[in-house]
Amino acid sequence: MNIVEIKQMNTVERLKIMEAIWDSLLYDEAEIESPEWHRSILSDRKRKIEEGKAEFVSIKELKANNRS
Repeated sequence: MNIVEIKQMNTVERLKIMEAIWDSLLYDEAEIESPEWHRSILSDRKRKIEEGKAEFVSIKELKANNRS
C-alpha cells in the first residue's frame, strides 16, 4: 500500500488501518528504547513528587483551563 492508495481511502477506512497497525505493535516483542529526553522528563517528575513539589490537577480542571 502506498500514500496514493491511502489518500483514496475514507477517514473510517484509514482509522481502521491505523488501529490494526497499533494492535500489531502491541504484541510485537521488539523493544523500542525510549529517548533520553523522555527518561529525563520522567525522572524530573518523579523527583518533584518525592520532594512534595509536584502539582496535580483533575481532568475537570484541566479541561476547564484548556477552554480559556
